[in-house]
Amino acid sequence: MSDQPAHAPYDALLLLSFGGPEGPDDVVPFLENVTRGRGIPRERLKEVGQHYFLFGGVSPINDQNRALLAALRREFAEHALDLPVYWGNRNWAPYLTDTLREIAADGHRRVLTLATSAYASYSGCRQYRENLADALAALEAEGIEPPRVDKLRHYFNHPGFVRPMADAVVAALAELPEAVREGAHLAFTTHSIPTAAADTSGPAGAHGDGGAYVAQHLDVARTVAEAVREETGTDHPWRLVYQSRSGAPHVPWLEPDICDHLEAVHGAGAPAVVMVPIGFVSDHMEVKYDLDTEAAAKAAGLGLPVARAATVGADPRFAAAVRELVLERAASERGEHPERCALGALGPSHDLCPVGCCPARAPRPAAAGADSPYA
Repeated sequence: MSDQPAHAPYDALLLLSFGGPEGPDDVVPFLENVTRGRGIPRERLKEVGQHYFLFGGVSPINDQNRALLAALRREFAEHALDLPVYWGNRNWAPYLTDTLREIAADGHRRVLTLATSAYASYSGCRQYRENLADALAALEAEGIEPPRVDKLRHYFNHPGFVRPMADAVVAALAELPEAVREGAHLAFTTHSIPTAAADTSGPAGAHGDGGAYVAQHLDVARTVAEAVREETGTDHPWRLVYQSRSGAPHVPWLEPDICDHLEAVHGAGAPAVVMVPIGFVSDHMEVKYDLDTEAAAKAAGLGLPVARAATVGADPRFAAAVRELVLERAASERGEHPERCALGALGPSHDLCPVGCCPARAPRPAAAGADSPYA
């Protein structure tokens, strides 16, 4: 029997997230990081930043990542998994490059990455991989030997991600007035992206109308709706809808928007709606503003009762899922054939993003894929 640890060959886990401002003075510099290279004027960024200023200039995402970081460390410790967990962001401190520099200084050579984005898309996967490649190149330029970095597979349909969402929907239904609860509709929400990006999301074989991005969300929504039916005995009507659109008005994006959907179902006689943010790991700004503020105000104006289901966040079942995914990938790297858990119809995702998966807007190196220069 081998005496190597269960997480071998990996010696560190990197929690990789988007980042967010932590005070009013951070908002515009943060947005400059997010939009770098697009030539957006500073005054326009101040306008965009109003969503953050409504919350004191603080995005909830960093505190939620701290909570997830603590949950992962606790889960690992409780299961004697001696794997250090680091945290780096794409657009705000702690910055990814700084964290990778720390990882290298600590002597780690094989790093697994957990991105706080569960689905396939350019912005939800490939762009994270590009940022990893940029950070690794920066280390090389400094004369630091970069570690090898791999990425955990998409976890959108892992039981530890799906089951907390189903429970959250049941809890949100219970918040509605009893008279409208049974007839409530479920609006599964995710970030809208350009239809061209959706159509080319996932491996090349999945490209087409909506690509893997839409297919994965639909599969999760269907799985959650079925779990809610089993729990409550009620078959609630549901639809996948979108939110947080940005960009030029003439560019087609995925629709319908959540606010348009609320108006449509209200007009069709729906007595209530539960908004279910299945596209988001935690309650960051797109959830707190676009759903809890903007969509809630729209529903109030319509006289439509709404409730919002919680995101997975630092749920212990999600932390356990991450541990399972780490052990699964480690076993695969050792040439073993571990069980790969997945709910729904699509099955477990690939370990290694293939060439042509979620192609870049312009050719750029990306780590942790079949086309990585850092394999």
